[in-house]
Amino acid sequence: MIKRIASILLVFVVLYFVGFYLHQNILANLDENVSFSLQKLYLFHAGFSILICVNFQLLSNVNKISEQLGFIYLGALLFKILLFSATFYTAIISEENLTTISKISLLIPTFIFLLTEVVFVSKILNRKH
Repeated sequence: MIKRIASILLVFVVLYFVGFYLHQNILANLDENVSFSLQKLYLFHAGFSILICVNFQLLSNVNKISEQLGFIYLGALLFKILLFSATFYTAIISEENLTTISKISLLIPTFIFLLTEVVFVSKILNRKH
């Protein structure tokens, strides 16, 4: 159990650092600026993904809850989207002239962390069945 939680933490921390610095360097090489904090964006996704995956790892050991983990994940995903929208409201909605680079920069960490999160959650769900 501790090994699995440590591997979740390690993967998301490495993904945060590699993704953030690589993304920042690509934007610097293209001489592009985004109107939001790229570091806060990566930190939000990494933190929330760690929170979800570690909690699912812990909840998978509770027999009454383990059967409902798929539905709980859907609720957690909805909550993540709502919290993301509230946190980055100014970057998403109030910026009228969001450039294509900024739009793509918002989506890249979202998809990277979402795909990694889904891999971990699916492994947890498959292990129980």
